[in-house]
Order: sequence, then structure tokens, then C-alpha cells
Amino acid sequence: MSAKKDAIVNIGGFIAFRDPTLKQKIAQNLIVHEGFLTYGGLAGRDLEAIAVGLHEAIDEDYLNYREAHTRYLGKVLLEAGLPVYMPTGGHAVYVDGGKALPHIPQSQFPAVALANALYLAGGVRTTEIGSLMFEHVDTQTGEHVYAPLELLRFAIPRRVYTRSHLDYIAEAAAECMKDANSIRGLRVKWAPPVLRHFMAQLEEI
Repeated sequence: MSAKKDAIVNIGGFIAFRDPTLKQKIAQNLIVHEGFLTYGGLAGRDLEAIAVGLHEAIDEDYLNYREAHTRYLGKVLLEAGLPVYMPTGGHAVYVDGGKALPHIPQSQFPAVALANALYLAGGVRTTEIGSLMFEHVDTQTGEHVYAPLELLRFAIPRRVYTRSHLDYIAEAAAECMKDANSIRGLRVKWAPPVLRHFMAQLEEI
């Protein structure tokens, strides 16, 4: 679990096990990469913050606020012209980048292109969950297999943004969609062999 999502902390996470044998295998690997098991990989204050955050995050009033906040972002993005997946969830709004920019083929990463346009228009930072992340080569045919959907994730930090911030995001989105056909596709200039979406360098086509 990434505790940065809904345990209301700025860093950290944990892995939970039912299988003691698997836990032992992971623990040995942890020592090599992070430190001994009891270190937790985090400062004590961060571990304590996770413990408090997990309790606070299941409060019904907080959850109602969180879901309504996310639903509002989905509504204003839809009004701005983005194809939003409905209903929205609890921590993020997902937009179909392929539908938003139908002139950009999957091989040119339409969701990444939309993410770049949003950042340039208003400093809005999003994450692609599409073919940059999941494209692979079929070992049998040698063909490129693209992601089933070119999604753009608008994850919302907890207890940070007001509705006016969300309105600003929608304004940036509307600005992008006014001239959507001018947004260009991308090609990979360089990428590591694994987890390329974290470090890849791309350029406009």
C-alpha cells in the first residue's frame, strides 16, 4: 500500500502478508535494499504519521468530503470538454486521453501529449496510465501491443485543494481543448529497459 494516497501522509507505505514464508523471503531482500526489518525504511515520525493517518482516513465525514471533492473535479473537467470516466472514484479522476485527442494514435501516446498540454497551459500535473506505461512487444509475433486505454489520472492530494483550485484545473483543461487539434503526438527519445514511464525522455513529432 502506498500510504501517500489515503493514509494522509507525505511519504511511505507498507507491505502486508498472511504467508509467513513469503514474508521471510521479502524481509531478506529488504535488508539488502532498505535496511533491517525493524527500521521500517522510514523515520519514526513518518511511521507514526501513517498510524494516525490510517485512523483518520476511515472517518465517515472525511470520506464523504473526499468523494464529493473528487466528484466535483470530474464534473468540471467534463464541462471543460474532457471525456471523464464516470462515476469518479475516491482519490482521482480518470480522463480518456485517446478520446480527447483522437488525431493522435496510440503509438504517439495521446494521454502523455494531453498531460504535457495541461502542464504548459496551467502547471497542472497529471499522470499517464496508458501505452507509455504498458506498451510491450509480443514475444510470439514481435508486434507492439498497446494499452487497452490511454488514461490520464488527475490524483487529488488530501486536504490541500479548495474548489477554486479545482475550477482552475478545469480552466486549464478548457484552454487545452479549445485548440486540441494543435496538440502533437510524441515519440520516445530514450527510455530504460524497465519502468520506462518514470524516466523516459520524449519529443514531439
